[in-house]
Amino acid sequence: MNNMLTKHIISGFLFGLSVSLISWTVGLILNSILAKRRYYQKLSHLNFITSSKLNRRIGLRYFKWVVKNTPFKYFNTQLKLGPKNKDLRQIRYQMTLAETSHLIGFILVMLVAVYYSITKGLVFGSFVMLANILMNLYPSLLQQQNKRRIDQLIRKLNNVNRDTVR
Repeated sequence: MNNMLTKHIISGFLFGLSVSLISWTVGLILNSILAKRRYYQKLSHLNFITSSKLNRRIGLRYFKWVVKNTPFKYFNTQLKLGPKNKDLRQIRYQMTLAETSHLIGFILVMLVAVYYSITKGLVFGSFVMLANILMNLYPSLLQQQNKRRIDQLIRKLNNVNRDTVR
């Protein structure tokens, strides 16, 4: 690999990480505006990948391990089920907020990656996009997977509660 290619790979990835981190804030701001709209409820049922097999193939379980076992676990503590946080519907709502914020960030950084692919080169833009996938798309897919698990738990609890009332 020549020196220029290596430079584009490293600088593109580092730039992508930086822009992705900034996109989190922009995503939160835009999402707070969207959350007040009537159609926002429809966003809470997004499911890009419903297949657990495909989730395994793309390495989502490894990504989940990284989130759970690195400082990323401290980023959004409202998404954890525990003694202080037992309301499944509230946790699910927080997951929807996180998922949608990451999707907004993903779209914004994707536009940046396309721009830099054209102006600076395909290698640079591709590595911006790689960082974007890791920092925005995978967190969003993980939230979708977690929401499906929460939905199953909510359904089970509703069935148990219905059976005890009878």
